[in-house]
Amino acid sequence: MTPDPHAALMTEGDRLARQLTQTLHVTTHDPARLTLLGRSLALNLVNAFGQTLEHVTRHAGHPVHAQLTCDAHGHATLHLTRAGPSSRDLPLGDLPAADLLRDLLWPHGTLHPAIREHLQNALSGSEHHATRALVAALRHPSVLKGMEAKIRAVLTA
Repeated sequence: MTPDPHAALMTEGDRLARQLTQTLHVTTHDPARLTLLGRSLALNLVNAFGQTLEHVTRHAGHPVHAQLTCDAHGHATLHLTRAGPSSRDLPLGDLPAADLLRDLLWPHGTLHPAIREHLQNALSGSEHHATRALVAALRHPSVLKGMEAKIRAVLTA
């Protein structure tokens, strides 16, 4: 049976939520929202990265396709291919979702203080408030710079 990439990405989100438990101030009422937050971060960051990578590389004249798959261990990964001659795709490699999330959220081994604040704010208030805080974290300059660096690395590969 082939592993489900979407389910594997949700598992990465659960891991991310556990990691955030060690970083954020969490109360006994927060675990459900923290799980939702971790899954939302994983889903949105990985999907946004894949779409952005495809868009940027297509406009740069070196189109890369990013497909969410599972590796041999069932972990979510982006399988990267470059369009080759005669409609054959040339493999560029795999980018594990866990590595991408780590590099975008913890680029220097620590969560950026502003991102931590946004995520902490997402744990309180209404769902609308949480959504706005999540979007602010996703659009933070350190996350966007991390995406840019990853895309540049793919373009030079």
